[in-house]
Amino acid sequence: MAITPSGSRRGPGLILIAALLWGTVGVASKTLSTVAHTTALSTGFWRLAIAAPVLLAACWRACGRRSLRIPPRDLGLMLLIGATMAAYQVCFFAAIDRVGVTSAVLVTLCTAPIIVAVLAAGLLGEAPTAGVMLALAGGLLGTALLVWPGAGAAGTGSLAGIALALASALGYSIMTLCSRALAGRYHPLQPMAVGFVAGALLLLPFALASGLVASYPLAGWALLLHLGLVPTALAFVLFLAGMRTTTATVASVITLVEPLTGAALAWLLFGERLGPFGWLGAALLLGALASIYRGARRAEPGTAAAEPE
Repeated sequence: MAITPSGSRRGPGLILIAALLWGTVGVASKTLSTVAHTTALSTGFWRLAIAAPVLLAACWRACGRRSLRIPPRDLGLMLLIGATMAAYQVCFFAAIDRVGVTSAVLVTLCTAPIIVAVLAAGLLGEAPTAGVMLALAGGLLGTALLVWPGAGAAGTGSLAGIALALASALGYSIMTLCSRALAGRYHPLQPMAVGFVAGALLLLPFALASGLVASYPLAGWALLLHLGLVPTALAFVLFLAGMRTTTATVASVITLVEPLTGAALAWLLFGERLGPFGWLGAALLLGALASIYRGARRAEPGTAAAEPE
């Protein structure tokens, strides 16, 4: 796949937009819980179930019969995206039940980039540069400060809860690597359409077992449509499109802007304010993103270069 000078910036930019959209999930979910009785697994299932048919229709419109021409090996990767997407949500929600939101978010968001960097180096040959590792460290520390409410506030959660949060981070990491492996060979809609259908089907039994909520007021369905279409369908398509010209490690650092977006929206809409550690974390996170962007600009070739996929 040819990379133009502007392409090396466009990829991280698309991933940044996806992360900003993902940052609206927390506010939308909190608002949903105030207007309707629901459960975390029900919300997660409806997110995937609403996104799946939209992605299938868009994929057919964009690719036609080519949508069905997927070799078995790549089909397996797309199904793995769906499985890890479902596992990510199931493990994350289960971790919240055991150790609380703060500990679950802290462990999941802060360990996922490390897992991606380690797996990408071994499986994709993406040996991270010193600059990327420095940005990664700053991003991880910034995220930790951003979601950490205070000394001792995270609780003494069980080992099972921490293990589930780590499993959630592993699921996200595998999904990122599978997306990177497929990005150069398919339209972004193809793997997402297959993955979301598989993810919804896999998540359905868990939602049913916990008591699937299917009755919502009009405002509740509007919020579910937002969750399914904007920070899910659209965001993941943008993310995969950005992965065409972005390494998995760099992408994992950029997506750390998600908690910053969520904190800013919570401050604007609900009056939740950041403390001193939160502002320091936000500054570190933005610094990491700026470092990644500057690195992408310095890496721009004078002419188009080929990148093997």
